[in-house]
Amino acid sequence: MTIEFYDTTLRDGTQSEDIAFSVIDKLRITEKLDDFGMDYVEGGWPGSNPKDLEYFREVKKLRLRHSRIAAFSSTVRANTRPEEDENMKSLLEAETDCVTIVGKTWDLHVREALKVSLDTNLKMIDRTIGFLKRQGKKVFFDGEHFFDGYNRNRAYTMKVLEAAADAGADLAVLCDTNGGSMPYDVYEVVQSVRQALPSVPLGIHTHNDTETAVANTMMAVKAGCTHVQGTVNGYGERCGNANLCSIIPNIVLKMGLGGGERERLKKLRDLSLFVDEMANFIPDKHRPYVGDSAFAHKGGIHVSAIRRNPETYEHVEPAQVGNRQRILVSDLSGESSILSKAKEFGIDLESDKKVAKEVLRRVKELEHLGYQFEGAEGSLELLMKKALGVHKRYFDLVGFRVIVEKKERNIPVSEAAIMVKVGDDTEHTAALGKGPVDALDHALRKALYKFYPSLRDMSLVDYKVRVLSTKDGTGSTIRVLIESSDGKRTWETVGVSENIIEASWQALVDSIDYKLLIEEETTAL
Repeated sequence: MTIEFYDTTLRDGTQSEDIAFSVIDKLRITEKLDDFGMDYVEGGWPGSNPKDLEYFREVKKLRLRHSRIAAFSSTVRANTRPEEDENMKSLLEAETDCVTIVGKTWDLHVREALKVSLDTNLKMIDRTIGFLKRQGKKVFFDGEHFFDGYNRNRAYTMKVLEAAADAGADLAVLCDTNGGSMPYDVYEVVQSVRQALPSVPLGIHTHNDTETAVANTMMAVKAGCTHVQGTVNGYGERCGNANLCSIIPNIVLKMGLGGGERERLKKLRDLSLFVDEMANFIPDKHRPYVGDSAFAHKGGIHVSAIRRNPETYEHVEPAQVGNRQRILVSDLSGESSILSKAKEFGIDLESDKKVAKEVLRRVKELEHLGYQFEGAEGSLELLMKKALGVHKRYFDLVGFRVIVEKKERNIPVSEAAIMVKVGDDTEHTAALGKGPVDALDHALRKALYKFYPSLRDMSLVDYKVRVLSTKDGTGSTIRVLIESSDGKRTWETVGVSENIIEASWQALVDSIDYKLLIEEETTAL
């Protein structure tokens, strides 16, 4: 059985709180979905806003290789001829081969939302689909609130599907619009509809209000649906839509359905991250299949087992979905975790188990004090190399001073003065910054530029502070995580102290040490 995937990120996904795609964003996402191999891309509702109309004008200029663009709309208004209905005019203006029409299937909505009779609703559906078919369109009918309607008034809900099919709809999509259905109910309902209307192809569209959208979709496919709607990363109104980044690998890898989708799955993580970037969202590392933590192993027993055979704690190969295996080092780690992480860094600890045990002891000791190495692998790599004696001191601190003043125009000014020693040379300098840590960062690198010019390529790209315990108020222990980059690589370092400047200093020093050490090792190759 072949399953076709229909993405509605650009319409239903944009109804998610905090998402507002520009036309350019939507076009770029369309190209990414096409590159992934999505069967259908629902571009928006051309009758709802000028931005969507502009999208449909511009998307025709793209050279799409796989995806078909669909435009979305509701049925014609009661007592309005389709030729005169504004929604239909905008839909035709979009000039897509495929259109998706949403119609009411729950009698409660017909009476309370549309405020028309049940028969009038059927006529609206019939006129809309019939009109669009005469225009040569492929028509998908989205039965809104289908499962709620089926449970309350089964006879009427089935009449709606029959009306859509008789009018020529190419597909009937069963929608769990409120997201309240359970997987076992979805399976039974879809089976019943399949038996009652064997000649009508069925699709499924679910929402995640009970966190069962993916499960509901899987059960609908198992019961006979061959068309699946959802969004990338599960974006959507309220709690979101069914997440295609979970559904597609589930259907392909777990159910064994579909054609050439296995190859495109390698682009799945990249697609997920790209849409996050367009939405200006921080990627959720705990997403199944595509998240950073999806194949991350922390417990010592787990790491020991996957070193022998990854299948022991990985349900699929990470590369199948464009992801990778990660070994995390923490106070829960065992010697296997340290050895695996060292191998990942290109460090040989296998031949010196005594050093490996010392590294493990030191990691556990530091994590007990508040350090976190699973998010600061730059500091972890330095710790290992220091234990092996292959790390050298690039500079020594003589002292620093950080001042924050508030003067004219009530704007705070931060200044850091620093003195460092490199070999027999002492350098004393100062720098301003937007804040005390920024000033200290600038001053430190400024003092080192003449000794290490490559530091000019380095910049601090992220800075996170966490209070580890609030019981001591402003005197609590602080953990600082810093992410740095030189344009070619990115690395993270950590510092911990009751003083935020000292914690930041530790992370800054590790960051510079890491840059200089890696550069020295690269040059030596």
